[in-house]
Order: sequence, then structure tokens, then C-alpha cells
Amino acid sequence: MHLTARSLLPALPALLVLAAATACAPQDTSTGADASSSGSSASACDPGALATRAKGKLTVGTDKPAYAPWFQDDDPASGRGFESAVTYAVAKALGYEKNQVVWQTVPFNNSFAPGEKNFDFDINQVSISDERKKAVDFSSGYYDVRQAVIALKDSPYAKATTAAGLKDAKLGAQVGTTSLDTINQIIKPTRQPAVFQKNDFAKSALRNGQVDAIVVDLPTAFYITGAEVPDAKVVGQFADSAGVAERFGLVLDKGSALTSCVTRAVDGLRADGTLAALEKQWLADAVNAPVLK
Repeated sequence: MHLTARSLLPALPALLVLAAATACAPQDTSTGADASSSGSSASACDPGALATRAKGKLTVGTDKPAYAPWFQDDDPASGRGFESAVTYAVAKALGYEKNQVVWQTVPFNNSFAPGEKNFDFDINQVSISDERKKAVDFSSGYYDVRQAVIALKDSPYAKATTAAGLKDAKLGAQVGTTSLDTINQIIKPTRQPAVFQKNDFAKSALRNGQVDAIVVDLPTAFYITGAEVPDAKVVGQFADSAGVAERFGLVLDKGSALTSCVTRAVDGLRADGTLAALEKQWLADAVNAPVLK
């Protein structure tokens, strides 16, 4: 999760491979919606037939602030930024115009927590996982992502080339994210990591020397270092573990009647090249970073 960045520019990794083209690679649907939710007929997905929360409207959730490069200028409704653009592309595929999309503020951890939702789907850099799928539905993946480490340029950890080189660092990440899982399961530091409610707090802790490094997704890492904390650098990224990609998916209520329709829309956008084009437009700068061995 989740987490911060603007128009620049997580299956956790053990060994990492060069990722020049991987961050923007098309995905398959293997980690998407469960088969149990994919049986609706095509007619149930026709415009006007969707059982949305508000008739004639599509309610979409995301957190506040809404960070770049996922959203531009903290404005999900602008259509600018990767996830904003993906939202409107999905909406169009479902038969909704831009003025029929209603945005709802939903804290990151609330989006995939058990309980009824106040959105039709949520988009907020939420990685698909078996654990989360116990509480919510996911669409198929709309973006393959990797986790990255950021440190201040003058930190000794800025020169780390392996996960082992970060073991003694004081590390931080946002609560409930695969970034935090990466710290605990891949780096396995000797010191308890710092856990933050939002990435803004993690960035402040990095600036103030309260942590040696933080872990975020790769596009966010590039934005932070390029626009927000220029004294920091992307130390490196983690590769997919055993070839299994970490993917962001749209979050829906458990058992939602919309899951198969939303998944069909995402799959169509992948097949016709829309997702790849949007990745190139908004995330193209997030493709090169050293791989931590």
C-alpha cells in the first residue's frame, strides 16, 4: 500500500531480477476474482443492468490524500494519474460516463477489512492476496508491482546491494501493506520496523532521521525521490518471488454481484492495450532500479 507520488514517475521477493520492463508489463488473471464470483451472465453486465449502490451511478472508493503518480493533485476525479485513468476506463467499459462516477473517501485498511462496503469498488494500490480475499472480492489484477527501498543519499544504507545489507537498518512502512510484509518476511531486520498510518508519516520520519529507510511500491518510490524528498534515493527493488507477480486489484464487497463484471472490464482493458498505454503514460519512469540480491 500505499501509499505517495505525481505524474513522474508488491508475492514478496527473495531474489530480484532486473525489472526494466516488468513494472509496466501486462498481467494475466490468475490472482484475480475467484471462480465462484465469475459466473454472472454477460447480460447482467450490460449498461443499466448493474446492481450498483446508487442507480445510474458508480461509486468508487480511495484514500485521502490520493497520491501521485496514482492520482494527480490529490484529485481522484480529475482522470489524471494512473489509478484515476484506470477507474474511468473501467467505468466506461461498464457503461458509465465520467459524470456518473462518484468518489468516496475510504481509508486504505478499511477497503479490504471485513464488513459491508460503501463503494462499488475501491482502487488504492491494494495488492491481491489470499488473506485479503477472505474478507473481500478482487477483480483481476490491473498492475504488476514491485516493492522498493528508499534511503537518504548520505545514509550508509543507500549503498546496500542486498537485502542482508539492510538487516541492521531501522526500517519503516505503512501499516497493513505488502511493503511492511517485505520488511518482515524478506529483509527480516534485527530491529523492529517502524509502522506508520500513512506514507506521509513514513516520509517525514525518513527526512528527520527517525528511520534509516522506508519501503514503498516502486512507482511511489520514484515520485518520492524525484519530487518530495530529493535528498533520498531509490536503493533498489525486490524481484518477484518464484516468478509470482504482486498485483494491484480493484476491491469489491465479499460476494459482490459486480465482481465478475468488473473483472471482465479489467480483462478487456488489458486485452485491448488500454492498461499498457496508461502504464506507459503515467508510470513509465518507474522501470529502472537496482535489484537487491
